[in-house]
Amino acid sequence: MPLAGLSVAVAVAALMVGLVLPASGHTLTDRCLHAAGAATECRVAPRSVRGEDPGPVGRLYGSEVRRMPTSSRSVALTFNAAWDETGVDTALTVLRGRKVPATFFLTGRFAERHPGAARLMAAEHGIGNHSYSHPQFADLTRAEAAQEILGADRAIRLATGAVPLPFFRFPYSATTPETIAQANELGFADIEFTTDTNGYLGTAGGMTVQKVVDRVVNALTPGAIVQMHVGTAQGHGSALDVQALPQIIDTIHAHGYRITDLRTLLE
Repeated sequence: MPLAGLSVAVAVAALMVGLVLPASGHTLTDRCLHAAGAATECRVAPRSVRGEDPGPVGRLYGSEVRRMPTSSRSVALTFNAAWDETGVDTALTVLRGRKVPATFFLTGRFAERHPGAARLMAAEHGIGNHSYSHPQFADLTRAEAAQEILGADRAIRLATGAVPLPFFRFPYSATTPETIAQANELGFADIEFTTDTNGYLGTAGGMTVQKVVDRVVNALTPGAIVQMHVGTAQGHGSALDVQALPQIIDTIHAHGYRITDLRTLLE
């Protein structure tokens, strides 16, 4: 078995048997990811025992996060990256020019196919996990789900040279208590969204820049998480979310909201 495949198999085996670290009582679902000739990178998904504080990530476990837990007028911008990379440069330029943070959720395949774009995102913003191949998780076995999450984590690390955030976003936002628990066991909190702009539908799907902006405005609430997409699915036209981004940012500010970094969830 290739080394990369072996590392995933080891991690899946740890998940299945629920190994326990005697000293800490933590469930050992290590994300032990090996690049050829590279050192092992392992993370343990902590479980709160004997009333211990599980930490900022652990406190997010057990449910899907569709808004940040805050009463302040703040919004987080997020992008999914699963298709092409045509909108990446423009999105990063707009975010940089307006000094606004965002979080990018990458699939493993995107990271492998577009490593340059992945590195650019990771150099300026937080990077999350959006699975390896964007499947329906309800159709996967427990082991297959773990392979999707761990395989994406490894691909993102290799492409970016950065450590991804412990945030996982389900393809199609199709969550169940069981699949969320599986992601938690691997050390990831499930971060979904308050609203999707639907810009990914493109003009072929009846969307326009103004409709994208309106969907953001209609969802403004303290702690809202906005989902957008870089690139486009084949045949869907231009990347409307990227085209709408300047107006989205300006409109959010005009409504008295500030744009905050999703990484504040780890504070």
